[in-house]
Amino acid sequence: MKVYTKTGDKGTTSLIGGKRVSKYHPRIEAYGTVDELISYIGLLRDQDIDHEVKLFLIEIQDKLMSCASILAADCTDCRVKIPTILPSDTQKIELEIDKFETLLEPLTSFILPGGHQAVSLCHVCRTICRRCERIIIKLSEETPVPEELIVYINRLSDFFFVLSRKIAKELNIDQISWNPKI
Repeated sequence: MKVYTKTGDKGTTSLIGGKRVSKYHPRIEAYGTVDELISYIGLLRDQDIDHEVKLFLIEIQDKLMSCASILAADCTDCRVKIPTILPSDTQKIELEIDKFETLLEPLTSFILPGGHQAVSLCHVCRTICRRCERIIIKLSEETPVPEELIVYINRLSDFFFVLSRKIAKELNIDQISWNPKI
């Protein structure tokens, strides 16, 4: 299989199912943003962070590849098997969030991102994840998107926020609270 096919040279690409659409089509924007998130999670994994967290991030990348496949599929009887996102996938994220939160002080204000590259990358992942969610919700107004996929992406952004706090605590990084100047 060649990396380049030249079929997209005129600004179109194929969805799973064979339909050709412009490269700015909402589906392409949705799964392209998921792909961006997967890449940034890879960069987060490359940081000096807990090994168990790295393994969980690989699981998340795998599930996000499933999300991208679902978003790229425009067929009711696809010839290839399309993966699914299940409530248990979201529950796994919730369990990690709950586990991390037992180690953290309760929040009393918003936190300004920063303090360490790994902490900042968590916030980059969180904000890209939020953008994914907005794009996917917009897409869902035009075409069916599995509800559990939207729930998964929503919960995932919460995970990255809590992970940023966990990593900051482990590295003894002071988190700067945002105190609005009124």
